[in-house]
Amino acid sequence: MIILRKAKEEDIATIQDLADRTWRITYAEYLSAEQIDYMLEKMYNRGELLSQLEKGHTFLIAEEDNEDLGFAGFSIIQPETHAYKLHKLYVLPQTHGKGVGKLLINEVFNLVKKAGAKSLQLNVNKNNKAKDFYEKAGFIIKETVVLDIGNGFVMDDFVMEKTI
Repeated sequence: MIILRKAKEEDIATIQDLADRTWRITYAEYLSAEQIDYMLEKMYNRGELLSQLEKGHTFLIAEEDNEDLGFAGFSIIQPETHAYKLHKLYVLPQTHGKGVGKLLINEVFNLVKKAGAKSLQLNVNKNNKAKDFYEKAGFIIKETVVLDIGNGFVMDDFVMEKTI
C-alpha cells in the first residue's frame, strides 16, 4: 500500500535523491546533462529546499514498503487570488503506472482545496510527457513561457492551471 507523509527537514536528502534519480532519466531526452546538473544544483541544493520549507512550501513523499517512490511540493503563490502552485511532482520512472503520481496530485488538490484555493497552477516542459498526465487530472494550458534560469539555460514550459 502506498502511503503519503509530509516531509520535514530531515527528508531533504530523500527529496534530493528522488529528484536526481528521476530527472536524469525523465529529462535526458530533451535537456543536456549539463542543464540537468545545473538545474538540480540550483533547485535542489539543501539551502534552497530548506528555504522553501521555511517559506511554507509543503512537500509530500510517497512510499511503499519503506521505499520512497516520489514526491510533490506546493505552496500558495498569490494569497489575494487564492492561487496555489504545484512546484514539483516527480515519481521514480520504474514506478510509473502504479498510481503514485495520481495519488500525490489528488492529495495536493485536496489540501489546497481545504486551504481555500481557487486555482492550482504548474509549469511543465513542452516536451514532457507528463503534460498528458496533467490534462487527464483536469489541468488546461493557460500560456507558454520561456524562462531564463541562468548559465545560458532556459526552461521552455507550458503554464497549466486547474480551477477549483
